[in-house]
Amino acid sequence: MGLRDLSQEIGALALNTATLGHNLEGYGAGWPVERVIDACAERGLGGIVFWRREIGDRAVEIGERVRAAGMTVVGLCRTPYLTGSEAPATLEEARASVEMAAALGTDVLTIVTGGTEPGTKGVLESQEVLAERVSVLAEFAAQMGVKLALEPLNPMFGGNRTCLFTVAEAVTLCDRIGAANVGVAVDVYHVWWDTGLADALARARDRVYGCHLCDWLEDTSDMLLDRGMMGDGVADLKAIRHAVEQTGYSGHYEVEVFSARDWWKRDPDDVLDVMVERFGTVC
Repeated sequence: MGLRDLSQEIGALALNTATLGHNLEGYGAGWPVERVIDACAERGLGGIVFWRREIGDRAVEIGERVRAAGMTVVGLCRTPYLTGSEAPATLEEARASVEMAAALGTDVLTIVTGGTEPGTKGVLESQEVLAERVSVLAEFAAQMGVKLALEPLNPMFGGNRTCLFTVAEAVTLCDRIGAANVGVAVDVYHVWWDTGLADALARARDRVYGCHLCDWLEDTSDMLLDRGMMGDGVADLKAIRHAVEQTGYSGHYEVEVFSARDWWKRDPDDVLDVMVERFGTVC
């Protein structure tokens, strides 16, 4: 299977609004959702991924506006943490995030797991707790027509943000849960270093629910907020995409760049223009 020619498939490109700084208070240019939708549509993008904080009680309205502009709501970021000291005591908020995804008209809700469970060591106990909670949430999500995408994070986020570090671990968890609507999200920032990625994706097969593009800067200065735009770093984007597409994945590629010191300080129109250009040339 050859690589898709992204220079001829601008419709395969989706904006994750984190690229404009909209997922964190006080960052980015503060464009309203409507302006983001219009700017993406003008450039021929195929979709948008939103964060819950942008949506509020306007999920149906926003979803309809995206579709009226000729695009798709590709996904929603994200559930609250399901494990760790910052996880809510119940799954009520997680269920609400499923309901928001359904109201938006997207079928993919991303899960960033949360860290290690209080009082435990290592990650195996936390992964067992995670499997139990995802199983419960998956049953509810299936009733709403929503798929749950487990996103493993770079190991540097272990402890407070994640207990899943590789796609292989995420696939194993999917196998353990055994729900038809639980799969994985592959984020370049978190997997670029993983030499076992292709083998893990071969196991994932049709359970890849999303692929997030960015780059790893060789001299990254902030674990969370210093991602590179595609082509500015050392990630082998084409190799990662090849491994993803070998699973049969034919969905959107969402660009997700957390960049407090660079891209979030730029004019959003310029950011979108560079994003489109890089998508067709270096990815």
